[in-house]
Amino acid sequence: MRVSELDVPESVKEVLRRRGLDELYPPQEEAVKAGVLQGRNLVLASPTASGKTLIAELCAMKHVIERGGKALYLTPLRALAWEKYETFQDYAGLEKRYGGKVRVAISTGDLDSSTPWLGGYDVIVATNEKCDSLLRHRAPWMREVTLLVADEIHLIGDERGPTLEVALARLRQLRPEMQILALSATIRNAEEVADWLGAECVKTDWRPVELREGVAYGEVLYFRDGGVKRLRPLHRMDALNIALNSVLDGGQSLIFVESRRRSMSLAREAARALEGVLRPREGRTLERIASDLLLYGERTTLSDDLASAVSRGAAFHHAGLRAEHRRIVEKAFREGWIKVLVATPTLAAGVNLPARTVVIGNYRRFVPGYGMHPISVLEYKQMSGRAGRPQYDEFGEAILIASSPEEQDFLMEGYVLAQPERLYSRLASEAALRGHVLAAIASDYAHSEGGLLEFFASTFYGYHYPAGSLRRIMGGILGYLRREGMLEYKGEYIYATDFGRRVSELYIDPLSAVVLRDGLKRGALEVTDFTWLHLICHTPDMRPILRPRRNELADLEAFVEEHRSEFACPLPETYDPIEYEQFLGEVKTALVLEAWMREVSENELLERYSVQPGDRYSVVHNAEWLLYATHELSTVLGYPEHRRHLRELRERVKYGVTPSLLPLVRLQGIGRVRARVLYNAGLRSIADLRRAPLRRLVETPLIGPKLARLIKEQVGGVVDEEEWRRLEGEAEQKALTEFVEEEPEEV
Repeated sequence: MRVSELDVPESVKEVLRRRGLDELYPPQEEAVKAGVLQGRNLVLASPTASGKTLIAELCAMKHVIERGGKALYLTPLRALAWEKYETFQDYAGLEKRYGGKVRVAISTGDLDSSTPWLGGYDVIVATNEKCDSLLRHRAPWMREVTLLVADEIHLIGDERGPTLEVALARLRQLRPEMQILALSATIRNAEEVADWLGAECVKTDWRPVELREGVAYGEVLYFRDGGVKRLRPLHRMDALNIALNSVLDGGQSLIFVESRRRSMSLAREAARALEGVLRPREGRTLERIASDLLLYGERTTLSDDLASAVSRGAAFHHAGLRAEHRRIVEKAFREGWIKVLVATPTLAAGVNLPARTVVIGNYRRFVPGYGMHPISVLEYKQMSGRAGRPQYDEFGEAILIASSPEEQDFLMEGYVLAQPERLYSRLASEAALRGHVLAAIASDYAHSEGGLLEFFASTFYGYHYPAGSLRRIMGGILGYLRREGMLEYKGEYIYATDFGRRVSELYIDPLSAVVLRDGLKRGALEVTDFTWLHLICHTPDMRPILRPRRNELADLEAFVEEHRSEFACPLPETYDPIEYEQFLGEVKTALVLEAWMREVSENELLERYSVQPGDRYSVVHNAEWLLYATHELSTVLGYPEHRRHLRELRERVKYGVTPSLLPLVRLQGIGRVRARVLYNAGLRSIADLRRAPLRRLVETPLIGPKLARLIKEQVGGVVDEEEWRRLEGEAEQKALTEFVEEEPEEV
């Protein structure tokens, strides 16, 4: 089927033609024939790169341009949300049939808001958690959604799956006539997911590039079709030997490993192995990309290691990296400059990064409490699905590594030839249900035990099991929420208290709310910054915490003894090794936050606490939200004496500064480093900045003419246009002079 034959607006066809699309892939054609463009619900289960997103684009434009509807596109990850947002930008500005132009928005944060401004947009890309939050706040515009796209729906079987499952059930309750399009990699029981959603099912193994799955033993690759391929002996490490063979044949390699430490060490080895392989032009481009990496954030040994590897054609990718660094690496890999990328498995469920060869360096993962545990077949299929670059490769190779003939047989039977596991709901656990039960009542979706059971019967769990199977678990949860003052009963009618409603809106676990409430009530003998930082780290929502290293345990125990008076929660009384290590991890996380607020550099955090920038960001992000929640609960619960301290702490955690810098970091363009530079230069307040001559600002390190002007505009200062142009010219001349002195051969 050709694009020209599609029943979509001509303006949409023109967008596709500009992309070079002329003919649909078979899965796309099957989806169209199944009636997806006529509004039929559909589950489309097909491998990576088989064109699922295009079907979502076509459906969205049918709803928005022709029917005056609104499309909501859900993803499990922020990075994936941004990728889809950029894809839909191709349609922004197209004319709608009933007037106006297509507008596209993205929303992945601010979980304590109905985000009313989204009502003015036609295509909204959001994370599953943001969608759940919008439903809790009863965002009015949600009733206008006519198309719901649930991307990566197979993750409904993940630990975060209940959020998507409940959001889908609520949206179907809110908008029964809404079209649903669920996208997934191949899953075993896709037909059951389709039946649950009242949808057609298109399930296919078709790929634009042939996938050859196999197992490596020694220097030989054994494929599922019986084929054999002998490798050139290029490196002593099996994973790198496979990757380098692919690179020398003109491909790229993606290696999945079990840990961050392993990804970094293997990337360093890959960088050394690639010396002499790259062409001069590739080397120059990689040097520029490596330099770009060092422009973002504070320079650390981690960023130096990454830049060093990238300059030689290799890279590592894991959650400990800054988001900007991950994006640069992803872009360079997509464009073909980085030849070998070593990543942790989180990348498999994230952005689309195909490679000719995918190597699964280890099929085991560390699971706390269980040790090394084999991955699921579904996870293996997700990783292997990255093999094969459309438009570049005729085939892709996905390779597992065996260390013995017995393991070779096991991997071939247990992964390569195996079917993915059936998809099951993870909803029927107290931890998953607790928040969703409270939200259902607080958001007025149900007000009785029978109403709750009826609602949860509409979930994927309810599809498989009778609602009565949830009755016992739900009864325990309702009893807990009632005892803790979040719910009250009037006969059979259940309603949320002010406390319960606010907990639901704040999008925190009710168990976290109880910890925060009890901490606010108990206080501490000596209330300090650490008091509140540790309290939020003691909640279930502050996960994962930073695990203490063995050489840190003695210092952490000594700190606890010295600062016992500062804790707002009971200290562990029994020496349970797991519980006590968890407690010390909470203390370490609080100390890292305290160091961050004292303006300790990211490199020092890395050296002192082994905290990588991405982990620091995650901890700070969670802490900022939990401090906000604590501040809000202190109002609801009647503890106003803590509000000012909590509000200041939240800002300090957000910006990573001492109190003296808060007035400066609130300005646009001024982060913690520039704020400290301004403060040390004697510009310590808004009034100082307003009075300072423009030249003094421009001549302050890290403050150029453009930023100086922006500062003046924000603080109400006067900018003389003639003086500003003169200063800008001087800055440009100075920069040119420095460039000539450093790089005379380039002029």
